[in-house]
Amino acid sequence: MIMRAPVTDLPIVLEDAAVVVGQLTILNDIALTFGAGRPTVLIGPNGCGKTTLLRLAMGLLTPTRGHVTWGGRIDAASTRRAIVFQRPVMLRRSAEGNIRYALKAAGVARSARPARAAELLALVGLNELGERPARKLSGGEQQRLALARALAKEPQVLFLDEPTASLDPAASKAVEDVIRAVTARGIKVVMATHDLGSARRLAGDVVLLHRGRVLEAADAATFFANPATREARSFVAGELLI
Repeated sequence: MIMRAPVTDLPIVLEDAAVVVGQLTILNDIALTFGAGRPTVLIGPNGCGKTTLLRLAMGLLTPTRGHVTWGGRIDAASTRRAIVFQRPVMLRRSAEGNIRYALKAAGVARSARPARAAELLALVGLNELGERPARKLSGGEQQRLALARALAKEPQVLFLDEPTASLDPAASKAVEDVIRAVTARGIKVVMATHDLGSARRLAGDVVLLHRGRVLEAADAATFFANPATREARSFVAGELLI
């Protein structure tokens, strides 16, 4: 009997990828590989292309030029990838109801949904709030619920767009703890953030974007200890990139 290797979306490889809308070049000459392991964190000033890069790697956008492949495949269905945007929309139902809806959409059998929903609520620290209306949760709780919904499809890769934006320190820590738990389960996280502190705490490697291009990509320890470019040194020091 022929044994087939399990289908994987990793590595995600972007080869000279560009996104152009009209006369505006949002991303240009992007050459990156997202492989298994600790989170990859995308940093850079507003408008540098972080969200567009997440959408491109997720498969929500088609590159204007260049290629994106998932596990060596082109046009791979996103069944093993999930994305959480900066302002996730909560359904008009309970926290648990939001997760059950996501489980149904993921094709999980009805009989398995209650236990799986309880497991996901516990994973994100919301097991005491399952019956609360999702839209009455705090911002940090909604972000964690959005993470639980994304995990309902058991993704191999999870893309996060500014997951701690506008959250207080306690709520940010709770979200970061979920990201660590997700990483410990072997899920690859690719995250965009403005928060250099969060990047230092979570990143396995860092990608600095500016004006739609990759200025620097390196493992996190090297990047923060000894940035290779003048722009990276300025950004890490808290200066503005214009």
